[in-house]
Parts: sequence; C-alpha cells; structure tokens
Amino acid sequence: MTAFDKLDRAILRCLQQDGRRTYDDLAQQVGLSPSAVLRRIRRLEDSGVIERYVALLKPEALGLGLTAYVSVRLEKHSGSAKRNPMDEFRASVMGWPEVVECSALTGEMDYQLCLVVADMAAYSQFMMNTLLKHPSVQDCKTSFVMDWVKRTTALPV
Repeated sequence: MTAFDKLDRAILRCLQQDGRRTYDDLAQQVGLSPSAVLRRIRRLEDSGVIERYVALLKPEALGLGLTAYVSVRLEKHSGSAKRNPMDEFRASVMGWPEVVECSALTGEMDYQLCLVVADMAAYSQFMMNTLLKHPSVQDCKTSFVMDWVKRTTALPV
C-alpha cells in the first residue's frame, strides 16, 4: 500500500468530485504547482491508487429507470466434476450488461447483483430468460430501489 500525505488525499478528493479538473485548478486548490500535482497524480496512477477515469452516466436519462438488488444463492455441488458452479456463474455475470455490480457475500446468499434496467418488463425478461435459467443458480431474492438516499462513487480519503 502506498503512503499518502494530506496533499495526496486532497488531490484524490478533488479528482473524485471532478476527474476532468485541470492541473492548474488542482494546483490552486491544494496549494502546489501544476508540475508537482502532475507528478503526484502520475505516482498515484502508477501505483494503482487511481485505477481509471470514467464518465458517470445518469441511468434515468438513458431510459434505465429501474434498479434492483438481487441476492443469488448458487448450487453447492455440480452434477459434473468438471464444472465449478461459482466459476461458471462469475464468468456469466461478466457478459450480462444489466448487471452493473456483483459482490460475493458471506451469509445465506452467495452473491449480490445490482441490476439497472428500463422497467419491470426488462427486469422480468432478464430474470426469466437469463438469471433463473443459469445452471448454477438455485435461488434469488430481489429488492427494488424506491429512492436514492445517498449515491456516490467517492471513497472516504
């Protein structure tokens, strides 16, 4: 793990708010020269602290008005010694564009999926034609987002 000082943390907070800020703007904000900010950002990128830069899209503006969290339980043993249910499920999830997050869990369920779809019909189609037909899936439980109380990608640095 890389050691961070207060200036690194300030730069990271600024970039999490707006990843398109100029080096001049960042330098003014944190009290460094633009070249010093550039060196620090390059070090943070090279060390993997800054993984990548992305544009955050508003789902509703794209016609994606329904978000669902689906807890998934997988079968524990496969009928074939050649097939690992968890590996097969993980590989499948990577190809499902409706799934924007997938986390392995402790407890009763094995995975938590976050789905973003247009509406209930799109949710139903995904569940019936994709998720529930997957050979590793044993059970699913869904909760729908009614309102966003807090929604951020910023980490506490």
